[in-house]
Amino acid sequence: MVGFIKYTMKSTIDRCTIYETANFIGKKWTLIILLELYKGKEWSKRYSEIKDNIPMITAKILSARLRELEKEGLITKKIDASSFPIKCHYRLTKSGEEFIRIIRDIKSWALRWKIKNKACQRLDCRNCVI
Repeated sequence: MVGFIKYTMKSTIDRCTIYETANFIGKKWTLIILLELYKGKEWSKRYSEIKDNIPMITAKILSARLRELEKEGLITKKIDASSFPIKCHYRLTKSGEEFIRIIRDIKSWALRWKIKNKACQRLDCRNCVI
């Protein structure tokens, strides 16, 4: 009977929109990668630029997260094979740009209730150098 209850609960939670969304955005580095693609004046960034700006992330995890974000429709990948080496450019999709608003809402909530960071409070995430 206990196994049946666990199975029933699991299948119910698997259908939950919040659960499904949290599964891909809750993975380590996902929000940071999205924010990195949002930052700066450029609308697209190469893999190496993202990696350089997030030095703590491993190449394996960055590649996996970029694939996942592309699969989820939050970013696009454009391959430039016109020269060697081949370059991949990543950019936010409309869905990804809309998700940035949610990240900014998280920032606002954190600044209001959890984290006292005056520099962050005065700075738009697009211009952040952290």
